[in-house]
Amino acid sequence: MARKSKLNLLELYSEENKDQIYENVFAEIESFELPLGTSLRSVYDDQPNAHQRFMEKLDACIRNHDREIEKMCNFHHQGFVDAITELLKVRADAGKLKVQVTDTNRRLQDAGKEVIAQTEEIIRCRIQQRNITTVVEKLQLCLPVLEMYSKLKEQMNVKRYYSALKTMEQLENMYLPRVSQYRFCQIMIENLPKLREEIKEISMSDLKDFLESIRKHSDKIGETAMKQAQQQKTFNTALQKQNNVNYGRNMHVINGKVPEPKYEITSKRTLEEEDEHEEEVLTAHDLVDFSPVYRCLHIYSVLGDGETFENYYRKQRRKQARLVLQPQSSMHETVEGYRRYFSQIVGFFVVEDHILHVTQGLVTRAYTDELWNMALSKIIAVLRTHSSYCTDPDLVLELKNLIVVFADTLQGYGFPVNRLFDLLFEIRDQYNETLLKKWAGLFRDIFEADNYSPIPVANEEEYKIVISKFPFQDPELDKQSFPKKLPMSQSVPQIYIQVKEFIYASLKFSESLHRSSTEIDDMLRKSTNLLLTRTLSSCLQNLIKKPHIGLTELVQIIINTTHLEQACKYLEDFITNITNISQETVHTARLYGLSTFKDARHAAEGEIYTKLNQKIDEFIQLADYDWTMSEPAGRASGYLMDLINFLRSTFQVFTHLPGKVAQTACMSACQHLSTSLMQMLLDSELKQISMGAVQQFNLDVIQCELFASSEPVPGFHGDTLQLAFIDLRQLLDLFMVWDWSTYLADYGQSTSKYLRVNPSTALTLLEKVHRGMKDTSKKNNIFAQFRKNDRDKQKLIETVVKQLRSLVNGMSQHT
Repeated sequence: MARKSKLNLLELYSEENKDQIYENVFAEIESFELPLGTSLRSVYDDQPNAHQRFMEKLDACIRNHDREIEKMCNFHHQGFVDAITELLKVRADAGKLKVQVTDTNRRLQDAGKEVIAQTEEIIRCRIQQRNITTVVEKLQLCLPVLEMYSKLKEQMNVKRYYSALKTMEQLENMYLPRVSQYRFCQIMIENLPKLREEIKEISMSDLKDFLESIRKHSDKIGETAMKQAQQQKTFNTALQKQNNVNYGRNMHVINGKVPEPKYEITSKRTLEEEDEHEEEVLTAHDLVDFSPVYRCLHIYSVLGDGETFENYYRKQRRKQARLVLQPQSSMHETVEGYRRYFSQIVGFFVVEDHILHVTQGLVTRAYTDELWNMALSKIIAVLRTHSSYCTDPDLVLELKNLIVVFADTLQGYGFPVNRLFDLLFEIRDQYNETLLKKWAGLFRDIFEADNYSPIPVANEEEYKIVISKFPFQDPELDKQSFPKKLPMSQSVPQIYIQVKEFIYASLKFSESLHRSSTEIDDMLRKSTNLLLTRTLSSCLQNLIKKPHIGLTELVQIIINTTHLEQACKYLEDFITNITNISQETVHTARLYGLSTFKDARHAAEGEIYTKLNQKIDEFIQLADYDWTMSEPAGRASGYLMDLINFLRSTFQVFTHLPGKVAQTACMSACQHLSTSLMQMLLDSELKQISMGAVQQFNLDVIQCELFASSEPVPGFHGDTLQLAFIDLRQLLDLFMVWDWSTYLADYGQSTSKYLRVNPSTALTLLEKVHRGMKDTSKKNNIFAQFRKNDRDKQKLIETVVKQLRSLVNGMSQHT
């Protein structure tokens, strides 16, 4: 029951709710609010008989409204009738008015046709004007873009690429964004990167052309820079000398003014002319158009690729540096080869120095220093190698001058060049070596051309000519009348002149080396010492050893070296006058010419002794003794007389030699002759000697003793020279007088008459004589009366031989 009542309540509530919905829908319909879809859908819901009930409700609503309208019409009916009556009255007038309005409208339309046409024309013109205005505005907005793009193209055509990049930047940042909606702007935007790449390629191509150009013309650039540096140095030197002269001279004032000397006016004119000439001459930088580098650097910097450009530039320049530093294989043959090599290097670094100072960051000081150190090591290695091939001192001197100019030029650009000047000291030693070789040839030519005879002078003029070349002083010779002869030969003044020329040549290398006078003096003295002690000494030694140089020439060589030795002090004065360094200075080197010429004299003296001995040997070889002769010839041998005559004439030539030399030569010759004669007697191939041969040999020795006693060379005291033959004399006396008992009895005593006779020598000769006597006895066996005497003598000889052998054996055991 409760449930049923509850359902009834729900139905009642639903019915009431449905009626409220219908009322709302009707209200919306009456209000004419659209759309009605939502309200109508609420009517046709899931309730059964919704449409029928809605229509019933709608009919009820319409009937209500009809009743209300009827009430309203009944209330206003009289007024409506009156209105209708009024309207009927007005209808006739309205008709007339309609006709009038229609006619007026017609006439008005006819009259307005032209106005309409003009109005339409005005409208069209206004539209065109508005369009034109819009186009003008757009064109005004686009024109700057087109003008800038046209400007860009023009800049590209005239190769103003840096300006073109700036124009591109303005286009991108200022102009193109305003008109980016247009298609041509998109085309421009797409073309700008291509143009940038084109500019990069063109600028890089220009840079490559520039690099190739400076590689080809670096020698001209360097040559110009070196020439200007040399001119500047010459100018500074002249100016400094002029200032020193002006500072040192006394100033004389005339009428309150200082007169200008002529040389000063000339110097001023010269300097002014040089200034004018320098204004006309282009500098090394003027020979190169650096615009491609600047342009390419700016372009790559603007494009943000500055580092790429710097790396490329440095890499290419390093490659070019290696090419420049690579010398030609034949560079050492001519000075032009060295000049071109130095010019290329100077040109390279002049360009790099300019780039360093006019650009920021393209090259740095550290980069140029590294490049220079690398180049300097290569240059020094190249110069060491190629200069070692130079055999011409003039070429080495030219090389030195080029190195000095090269160093001064690069030093002016701020590059350190101390290692180059250190290298010059090495080259100086080589220069001295080439000078020594050249002067060795000159000395050899002088010695070859010399006649090794005293210099004849016919008159005072010839005498002065010789004295002007060589410092010769001899008061005794000055007292003699003309014609006369100077003791030295022609080679002496020529050698002296060549030594002075060598000093001048050595001095040339020392110029411009930035060294003090003391150092230059030391270098000159050392090089001169090398010339004297090595070159001249070697030439003299070789000259002395030559086979064609005879005794006369050797004597003249000794005289020549004596005078050259005396002239050494004048050479020292000559060097002192050049360097203004006193010889009393502690560190000043001395010339070693004294020892050089003394050694040469000693060698010549030794060669004299050797040649004398060789000549004596030649005469000895002519000896033809008959060792079996029974009786002597009664006179000395012919070969020995010829030898003695040769020695007499030779020793007469020695009168110009120093006394000791002649005496030593004479003593040496006599000793060698004595030794040779002794060896002839003791020759192992000689088996037997007759007494007649011994007597003949004794006659020859007597002639030798007579020659020694005749004093062939003055200065010997007593029988000093005869002592050279004392061994032979005592030995021959022992055999001539047959005084063996005295010899054997006095042997070993200082008072012995035969003190100089050696038992071994006596034994050897006695055995040969013994064999000779046996042979003679066999031939003379027909004389019976001599047999007993011979047998007695042979027995005596045999006894003496035994005693001598015992002495010899005792001596050997004692030894």
